Amino acid sequence: MTRKHLIWLVVIAACAGAGLWWFYGAPAQISAAAVQRGTAVEIVYATGSVEPVRWAKVTTVVRDRIVDLCACEGQNVVKGDVLARLDDREAQAQLKELQTREEFLQRELARVSELISRGVTTAQAFERASRDVNQMQALIALQQVKIADYVIRSPIDGVVLRRDGEIGEIADVGQVLFRVGVPRPLQVVAEVNEEDIPRVRIGQIALLRTDAFPGQRLESNVREMTPMGDPVTKTYRIRLGLPDDSPLKPGMSVEANIVSREMPNALLVPSDAIQDNAVFVIDGGRATRRPVAVGIRGTRQSEIVSGLREGERVVSPVRSDVKDGSRVRIAPSPAAP
Repeated sequence: MTRKHLIWLVVIAACAGAGLWWFYGAPAQISAAAVQRGTAVEIVYATGSVEPVRWAKVTTVVRDRIVDLCACEGQNVVKGDVLARLDDREAQAQLKELQTREEFLQRELARVSELISRGVTTAQAFERASRDVNQMQALIALQQVKIADYVIRSPIDGVVLRRDGEIGEIADVGQVLFRVGVPRPLQVVAEVNEEDIPRVRIGQIALLRTDAFPGQRLESNVREMTPMGDPVTKTYRIRLGLPDDSPLKPGMSVEANIVSREMPNALLVPSDAIQDNAVFVIDGGRATRRPVAVGIRGTRQSEIVSGLREGERVVSPVRSDVKDGSRVRIAPSPAAP
């Protein structure tokens, strides 16, 4: 065989190899996970915030300027302690006017009484004068109640957790100026979507996550559930009890994973390996689509009731370019830093 013939044979072989490569396709590089046993956990997700079990928002029922605020954040107060004062000068002026009118009516009542004793006037005149005095006294009592509203007092015994507003600002009706509460015990008030609430029960464990304590395991339990949901947000309010040694503080936002069901010694695969109740099993360098029966579906791992054996390897996560019978190659694990 001449050198020229040998070169042609090499070229033909290369073309044939390229054609076979093109025909069968290059193996897709995928990540894989082994089917293993563990505890399958069904989770209900909720978001909420930390607050004391016993606390109160202190608001104002009148609109006026703030003239005094206590410097009492973090301090103990008792029920009735003065926390703030609003400008009541106009209300006090109105009270003085009413009192002046009452004095005039009292003098008029005394004059009518003297006329009756002399037989100069009628009993109807006395009744009318008495009624005018009583009405004015009622107006004075009402005004005194209004003036009392200009003094903001603590509604409970506790600690001033937060103070809002500054002297000189206008406090609107309903504006929260103080939050007063008992620092312990604490609770998490969270919202659960209405489609998930049937799986929530009193006493269930909830695992909490917050950016303030990343990676730290924080536990609580479902203590209360509101009987009626919010038809606008389509959520139900729940309360999670916290232990006294919890590092969480009032006002922190948290995410709660409520454990609604557990299945020990279950076959588990990553949840992202399941697509349309099927997985791709890696066998002999190919991915074979296999239907499976899925039990508990978790955010990270899901239970396989049937269709897989422990130790088998599946494509995880599922890729759109991997089909039944596709050639695959498992990507090497990244080197540890």
